[in-house]
Amino acid sequence: MYTRQAGVLLGTLFSCLAATAGAASSSSSSSHAQPQTTLTLRIPSTPQLPSAHALPAWTHATLTALGAAHDAPLTAAGAFVFRNVTPGSYLADVHCGAYAFAPLRVDVVLSETSGKEEKVVVRAWETYRGNDWENKGQEVPRSGSGEDGGFAVRVLGYKEYFVERGGFSVFGILKNPMILMGLVSMVLFIGLPKLIENMDPEMRAEWEEQQKKSPMASLMGGGQQPGASPMGNFDMAAYMAGQGSNKKDEGEPTSSNNGGGKKNGKR
Repeated sequence: MYTRQAGVLLGTLFSCLAATAGAASSSSSSSHAQPQTTLTLRIPSTPQLPSAHALPAWTHATLTALGAAHDAPLTAAGAFVFRNVTPGSYLADVHCGAYAFAPLRVDVVLSETSGKEEKVVVRAWETYRGNDWENKGQEVPRSGSGEDGGFAVRVLGYKEYFVERGGFSVFGILKNPMILMGLVSMVLFIGLPKLIENMDPEMRAEWEEQQKKSPMASLMGGGQQPGASPMGNFDMAAYMAGQGSNKKDEGEPTSSNNGGGKKNGKR
């Protein structure tokens, strides 16, 4: 009987000691806990997105950092509210299937202590994918103060998941450089003779004389000009076929092989 009473007393004593130790540890942890704040991201009305109510119901925003992550759904007021945010540097993203939003860099820092109170300061900048984390963009001003204040998230535009197939276009064909060169050449070949026929006779004669004097006329098959090379009309193909020597020997007297000293054509 005495043993049972002693056991009950010891159990009561140990429970009291455990409760006292738990209360002391909770008080010490609460005294050393990090300060927390509330962050609000708002979607302003723009021509691309007149109202936040046009967004899908499952639209949400995330606030991520190394070793920390927060998620907030879209509220009826068209905002995302993150609670219990501890100091650190975060990346804020709005996830939506219909519209694209610019990401934000959010820094939650502690200001200089004034007495025993520590003030939390929140600042935000626009950031870009692939850039260095220290490369900050334009700072986003904060509207309001306290939990009612927040940062505006810029709307980039409507997401398009399909590319429209291009149709047949005559102007697209005319933009081809080869087609343009062919059209210009055709206009020159067709229009230039018509232009020459309608020229004044004196002007036409002067133009023809200039064409005869031009070096391109001989190259294009024109007659031999005064002072031009005598090899201009030389036919290499006929010479190689042996016709050149036969033409040269026509009409010239030839001696007989019999050695009679008689010429051809005389009896």
